Amino acid sequence: MDEFQSEKEQIEEIKAWWAEYGRYVIAGVVIAVGLLVGFNRYEASKINAQTEASALFEALADNIVDGDLEDAISVASELSSNYANTAYAAQSRLAMARLYMDKNRDQDAVDMLNELLAMRGNGALKHVGRVRLARIYLYQDKPQEVLDLLAGQDNAAFAGLYAEARGDAHAALGQIEEAREAYAIALADTTQSVNRGFVQMKLLDLPDVVAAVAPDAAAAEEPGAESTMDSPVEDTAVTTDDVTAGDEAGETE
Repeated sequence: MDEFQSEKEQIEEIKAWWAEYGRYVIAGVVIAVGLLVGFNRYEASKINAQTEASALFEALADNIVDGDLEDAISVASELSSNYANTAYAAQSRLAMARLYMDKNRDQDAVDMLNELLAMRGNGALKHVGRVRLARIYLYQDKPQEVLDLLAGQDNAAFAGLYAEARGDAHAALGQIEEAREAYAIALADTTQSVNRGFVQMKLLDLPDVVAAVAPDAAAAEEPGAESTMDSPVEDTAVTTDDVTAGDEAGETE
């Protein structure tokens, strides 16, 4: 037997191989081309969706500037329905929450922000929305909802804002020491996300627990003095920022 096959034999082997496997090769090429075309179309559709969503969000921004609630609701609904997987859908909920607050419809604002928190992804926007929702709860005099909302939230970039909101909630509940600790954490934050002067003012405005109890104790020791042990003690709630006054410092997208 020759060491090398003749050229004719090699050609015959190739023909035989092609006869057996050629259809699989063709099918593989067709599938590969189809996948490539499909991927390109998918990428193009994503770009188109982003462009269309961007245009809608610009229209929403114009509606909000004009205070046109009806048109804003319509545009935001289209963004949520047709472009739910874009960042603009999440941003529209933040924007609508602010517009609702401007229109004194705070429960609608709460609903918008809860929708944002229920979405997948959008981590940074969710932290922004959570801070704003906490402020609305404070506006609604629901401090316990604030504490429940912020439980377990420790994102470094928002630690100061979360601590400030917790401090406001504890102060509203009359939990002075907890409020003091929360404000101290907010002041220790190095991201410059909080208004340090305002937080310091709220910290200084907290009542001195010892001083607040001392007059009652002294009165109880005086002969014939009427006991005040059964008298309700009114808690002083800390005034919060206007929930619609600008974006928080240090917001990231």
